[in-house]
Amino acid sequence: QLNQLLSTPAGLEWREMARWIKFEEKVEDGGERWSAPHVPALPLHSLFQLRTCLQKGTMLLDLDVNSFKEIIDKALSEQPEEVELQPALRERLAALLLLQPQHQPTKSLLQLLAELGLSPCRGMAAWSWAGSLDAQPQHPEYPAAASLSFQLRNRFKKKVPPGAEAAHVAVGEVEFLEKPFAAFIRLRRGVSLGSLAEVSLPSRFLFILLGPPKVKAYHEVGRAMATLLTDELFQRVARQAEHREDLITGIEAFLDELIVLPPGKWDPGARIPPPSHLPSPRRRTTVDPLDQQPHGNGNMTAAGDKASPGHPRSGEELERTGRLFGGLLRDIQRKAPWYGSDFSDALHPQCLSAVLYIYLATVTNAITFGGMLGDATANMQGVLESFLGTAFAGFIFCLFSGQPLTILSSTGPVLVFERLLFSFSQDHSLDYLEFRLWIGLWVAFFGVVLVATEASHLVRYFTRFTEEGFCALISLIFIYDSLKKMLSLADAFPINWQYRLDNVTSYSCTCNLSSPGTAPAPGRQVRCCGGPKVSMCDPSSPPTLSLQPPATPAGLSRTQCLDRGGHLLGTSCQYVPDVTLISFLLFGGTFLFCMALKRFRSSRYFPVGVRKVVSDFAVILAILASCAVDAVLGLETPKLLVPSELKPTNPARGWIIVPFGANPWWICLVSAVPAVLVTILIFMDQQITAVILNRREYKLQKGAGFHLDLLCVSLLMVVTSVTGLPWYVSATVISLAHMESLRKESATSAPGEHPEFLGIREQRLTGLAVFILTGVSVFMAPVLKHIPMPVLYGVFLHMGVTALNSIQLMDRVRLLLMPAKHQPDLAYLRHVPLRRVHLFTVIQLLCLALLWVLKSTVAAIIFPVMLLALVGIRKGLERIFSPHDLSWLDGPLP
Repeated sequence: QLNQLLSTPAGLEWREMARWIKFEEKVEDGGERWSAPHVPALPLHSLFQLRTCLQKGTMLLDLDVNSFKEIIDKALSEQPEEVELQPALRERLAALLLLQPQHQPTKSLLQLLAELGLSPCRGMAAWSWAGSLDAQPQHPEYPAAASLSFQLRNRFKKKVPPGAEAAHVAVGEVEFLEKPFAAFIRLRRGVSLGSLAEVSLPSRFLFILLGPPKVKAYHEVGRAMATLLTDELFQRVARQAEHREDLITGIEAFLDELIVLPPGKWDPGARIPPPSHLPSPRRRTTVDPLDQQPHGNGNMTAAGDKASPGHPRSGEELERTGRLFGGLLRDIQRKAPWYGSDFSDALHPQCLSAVLYIYLATVTNAITFGGMLGDATANMQGVLESFLGTAFAGFIFCLFSGQPLTILSSTGPVLVFERLLFSFSQDHSLDYLEFRLWIGLWVAFFGVVLVATEASHLVRYFTRFTEEGFCALISLIFIYDSLKKMLSLADAFPINWQYRLDNVTSYSCTCNLSSPGTAPAPGRQVRCCGGPKVSMCDPSSPPTLSLQPPATPAGLSRTQCLDRGGHLLGTSCQYVPDVTLISFLLFGGTFLFCMALKRFRSSRYFPVGVRKVVSDFAVILAILASCAVDAVLGLETPKLLVPSELKPTNPARGWIIVPFGANPWWICLVSAVPAVLVTILIFMDQQITAVILNRREYKLQKGAGFHLDLLCVSLLMVVTSVTGLPWYVSATVISLAHMESLRKESATSAPGEHPEFLGIREQRLTGLAVFILTGVSVFMAPVLKHIPMPVLYGVFLHMGVTALNSIQLMDRVRLLLMPAKHQPDLAYLRHVPLRRVHLFTVIQLLCLALLWVLKSTVAAIIFPVMLLALVGIRKGLERIFSPHDLSWLDGPLP
């Protein structure tokens, strides 16, 4: 903090004028508020003056004292010979330096409003004392200062990183000095100096500069010293310095890194906002000014922007042991010590939000894929089977897997194979479930063989190219399916395109209780246009339109008419209230709510605690808001349908599939051929998702379990095949949503600094709770039936868009449509020519288009092979791109 000596009507006093944690905050003119944090802009001359002060002033290193008074006595008694002070001046300086400092209070909105309400009673002196934040006030005339001090200390100290120490800079002008007095003091250990610090922190460094009034640069020299002490590299120099020359060398190194802005080219009064990311001090220590190479786009290689050498996935999780099941045993040994903490780490409110969010997403996914499976397999697998299979497989996987953050689900590629398998069985008069049972058993056997031979070692060859292609495909499937489901509402709830307001008198609907095709008896009264009963539609009667179907001749409702065996006649009988529009509004509103509330964490409004809670529960709040809107409107929008009885969807099948009897005996052997394709599909789907979830940018601490996860999925194939339940594998999009909902960020951050991403809350309890709730959902139909399906489709769209935006491919796609001068300053653009970036993007898009075409056509049978071919295509890129280009475009994130 910077304290400056000011002359007031009461005499000289020290007032806090600025403070630094990582960025500078100034006391604004008027002294009533702190400025926004900003990057300090220093006059170059002030640094030269500071260097002179350190060269000629007092230097006390490793001073062993316990109070501020001892520090002042030492500083004044150990003066250089050329600036030695007279005893009288020492006493005056000591008395001046020991004055109680006046700190600038940080007031909350409630305090400001309270003072505003009391100001008419208290006059202009509504507040005149800004006391110490860490000690009892030294002035008894201010009795309320103690409670205010305690509140302010607690509020601001949350902004200070743990383990921080205070540094004090004191500057000012005094008339009784003829020469400047400068002193730099470093204490041997951090000492609490009472009211000197704004918050209760141990102090390590002090810098004092006092001089005659003719020198006007003291304030800027003090700012320069404070800025130096917040620089991590200079801090290291200041802590290790043994002589005055070491500090001078530290200033010289600081000057070598300065970037000077010429006068007249920018506004010196403008405050530079803090950047979103700060460079690592480690990179600054390895800067070599000569280590710059010409860049293809005309730029120079930035120091510290070098791509990390080596393969991105060289961790011990994927190292071969050379023994059968060696990788599996290593996974178990790695994960076993963390098993207890996998439950204790879930005791956080954020986990409750994640459970509700992923539960609704999982239920929606189970219903959606269950319905599509029912259509594709003649209800041999339906919604109920999807619910039970999801609950059972997901629960077992979360309980025993190596990466419990993974969410198992039916996926698009597996659905494609199920559809092809059912069609093949129908065409060749085979029993579908029995044929599928043998395929599942073979897949489980092949999976165990892959685990035994440590085939997950091949994951090392899955680069960002493969990951992004697969993730983009699954994300697009989510987006496409959500939009497709919404567009299908126009068929279930048709829009009344033929309605014309001018022809309202011609709309009618009557109930004919006679046999179909027989006209109603003449003279029978009908209710026309929702008006009174008349013998015929009278155009002169007042036209009114009712959203309910018109009454029948006998006053029967539509349901009563149909129950009596009658049928409806008239042009308005098929009228359906237009719920399509409100469904799309709910769909789009839920999606926009989710996006807006997720970003609320970085908003400027409300305290940080409120923003975090709103962001963590964003999806749940969006669903509740949309459900409330739907309930208020009262329209019959399509609602979530959950099975309420535990019986197979198709009555012709049972819960256990018999392996022999319906098909020829040789089917059990022939099934090995399609099982190879399914094994490739399961392996690629499972392992690519695992690779994405275990990226190093997520900062996972408990390690991966590639072999253990594949074993769990393989063994679950046996159970789901025997019971006729859907096959399950890691769901990329839902698993990514699960990870994002469990992000941890630093609780304290300096003013102007963004919260630091600390990693993911790794635990098993959220997944277990999600799948328990999924199983119980069969008995929760009375509650879940009030959730509109368009709302859940909006959640689907949010998950697909979020997952799509998380990959680098989307950034490069935007570059295709963006002029070069508007392109963001991305790291790979500094090192790879733009045309090569575009070529890499186009190749990825062509592979993605090919995967989509294969998935959507009769060629879908070779879709698993095409997934494997992505690795070969990536290998072929090494003939087109240089290793340097691939290290930036296809390497790990810098």
